[in-house]
Amino acid sequence: MGPSSSLSNTIFLFLFFAVVGVWQAEFSWVKKMVMVFFFSVTTPLGIVIGMGLSRTYGDNSPTALITIGILKAYSAGLLIYMALVDLLAFDFMGPKLQGSVKLQIKSYVTVFLGAGAMSLMAEWA
Repeated sequence: MGPSSSLSNTIFLFLFFAVVGVWQAEFSWVKKMVMVFFFSVTTPLGIVIGMGLSRTYGDNSPTALITIGILKAYSAGLLIYMALVDLLAFDFMGPKLQGSVKLQIKSYVTVFLGAGAMSLMAEWA
C-alpha cells in the first residue's frame, strides 16, 4: 500500500465521519445537503491546490520547510483546540459525568485509549 492509497483512505474516513456528524445535526434537509456538498468539494479542491503549489517550489528549500512546519503546527493546534475545548469540555462538564467519579475515570481512560489509537493510526498513515 503506497502513500497515495493511505492518503485516500485518510481522506475518505475524514469525509465519511464529517458527513455523519453533519447528518446528525439538527438542521433542515437543505442545509445538511449544502454542508455535505461543501465538505465533499473543498477537501479535494484543497488537495488539488496543494499539489499544484507543491510543484512551484523546491521541497528542501528553507522557505518551503518553514512554511510546511508552520502550517502543520497551525493545523495540529486547531485539532487539539477543537478536541479539548469544543468536544470534550462539553461532554466532561455535563451533570451526568460530574455526578459519578467512576464514570469520570472510565471516560478519561477511554479518551486516552482513543488518543493512543489515533497516534497509532497516524504512524500507520
